[in-house]
Amino acid sequence: MSLHRRPVGLLALPALVAALSLAGCAPGDRVARVAPPPSPPAEVAVLCAALHGELPDTVAGLARTGTDPESELTAAWGGSAIVLRCGIPRPGKMLDPEQDGITVNGVGWLMEQPAGGGFRFTTGLRKAYTEVVVDEAHAKDAGMLVGLSAAIARTVPEGIASY
Repeated sequence: MSLHRRPVGLLALPALVAALSLAGCAPGDRVARVAPPPSPPAEVAVLCAALHGELPDTVAGLARTGTDPESELTAAWGGSAIVLRCGIPRPGKMLDPEQDGITVNGVGWLMEQPAGGGFRFTTGLRKAYTEVVVDEAHAKDAGMLVGLSAAIARTVPEGIASY
């Protein structure tokens, strides 16, 4: 076994840089591609901006990540495991009395299970509609709506959105 040291050559530098950049790519560090809702009314955008500032740093144990494009209408946790969009148009299913719903921390949610798995939750009876899409792996944690509901209750008043 040789105990002498060799200097790191320039050829090793790109490999070192790649390894260091991958070390920061834990699931909570990824950027989620999230399309912001198309042009919500100004009063809704103000409510969504307030919500954006109150959202929790973690949801279901997942760290908040950036979104691409950056927008005060969107947020994500764990890459795209949990994605929030504020200011969406009212879903047509919101008017269907047969749809499932739950209430968490005083916030009502329409609950849908898309064909691809996971869940989609949409707030109702608030001045801005907020949608949360949860992938199948994290849809089993019912507590994940607690922090989101608390932030919505603080920033988005009860009422009927006008769009």
